[in-house]
Amino acid sequence: MKQKSTAQKIALSGVLIAFAVIFGTFSIPLGAARLSPLQSFVNVVGAIVLGPVYALANAFIAALIRNILGVGTLLAFPGSIIGAGIAGIFYVKFKKLITAVIGEVIGTGIIGAIVAYPVAKFLIGKEGAVYAFVIPFALSSIFGGIVAYLFLKIPVITKVLIDNQDNKKLLKKN
Repeated sequence: MKQKSTAQKIALSGVLIAFAVIFGTFSIPLGAARLSPLQSFVNVVGAIVLGPVYALANAFIAALIRNILGVGTLLAFPGSIIGAGIAGIFYVKFKKLITAVIGEVIGTGIIGAIVAYPVAKFLIGKEGAVYAFVIPFALSSIFGGIVAYLFLKIPVITKVLIDNQDNKKLLKKN
């Protein structure tokens, strides 16, 4: 079983973060949030290829950079970070691509959306129902997760990004 080196993980993290930041500018404004299905794509790919710690760190860094550049909101933090972490944990536990997508939807679309309420209310000053973010966050994470799932099912992508034999066998089962 061949493991990725730390340098490879950091390099891929940089690519995923850049992808999330650059394409995060094409977000969909909805109320106080700017929905970014591409962040969910990055969360799922990072969770599967790099693991939960790197996926979580990547989500934090991408959200931070998007906020610094003014193309994101503070709501990016609870949504993307929780989603990336749970996607990674689900993938490590169940070893199936679809479980990472489910983890992303639960983490971003449900838990992250609920945690976004106090952020919106107290830090951004936006009032709304506690569940006001659940539907938009869930739709965004479902779309991004599905695109990531399909992307990782492409044989050449699987070969390049997921290079250990155990993961290759698991992908064939999925």
